Amino acid sequence: MQNPHEDTEWNDALRKHGILPKKEVVVQPPEEDESEPSKFPIFWIKQNYDDMSLDELAEFEDEEEERIMDLYRQKRLAELKALQMKSKFGDVREISAQDYVQEVNKAGEDIWVVLHLYKQGIPLCSLINQHITRLAAKFPEVKFLKSISTTCIPNFPDKNLPTLFIYKNGDLVHQWIGALHFGGMNLTQDQLEWKFHQADIVKSNLESNPTSKVFDVMSSSIRSSNRDGDSSDEE
Repeated sequence: MQNPHEDTEWNDALRKHGILPKKEVVVQPPEEDESEPSKFPIFWIKQNYDDMSLDELAEFEDEEEERIMDLYRQKRLAELKALQMKSKFGDVREISAQDYVQEVNKAGEDIWVVLHLYKQGIPLCSLINQHITRLAAKFPEVKFLKSISTTCIPNFPDKNLPTLFIYKNGDLVHQWIGALHFGGMNLTQDQLEWKFHQADIVKSNLESNPTSKVFDVMSSSIRSSNRDGDSSDEE
């Protein structure tokens, strides 16, 4: 005897004419993949807050807060990894003309390169070398280099020292040439950092131009001296 539950053309014909009952179709619900997050945020699913109890509202807030914190953690981790990839310098490297292409042109994508051309015996060159040594440690994402001027560029004139060449992606973006450009021996580390900050080379936490503060102190001192002088004349 033929099984009435089998899927055969004969049984299909009998079902069509009502001789056999229609076969029940069992629909299997799709399996949920617990590893895959929901496609819709919780607040899309539970929109009617008025129908929630206090416990449900508290649970919803906890879930939403946890979801937001998880997104923030992922974003912060990505930022730290990107910064870690860039923070690979931290010191000032001495180079020669033979190193130029490798150290400058092939420094890497979106890497700022600061090259100081200097000479021994020039006080301002020594001062800038001291400043960039500290700044290199403070901003390890920037590549700081130094080279004796005539070693890097033959016959480079001493009158142009110190010189800072600033590169990005192999292109010369800024060139700061000569002592007057740096304000002479009064140049401080903060002033040089601010100069880099203004040129978008570093992200400084300095809130204002330190040169302005020095100028304000000097102006205040001059005004005070003038007032003292006027008082003496009146006496």
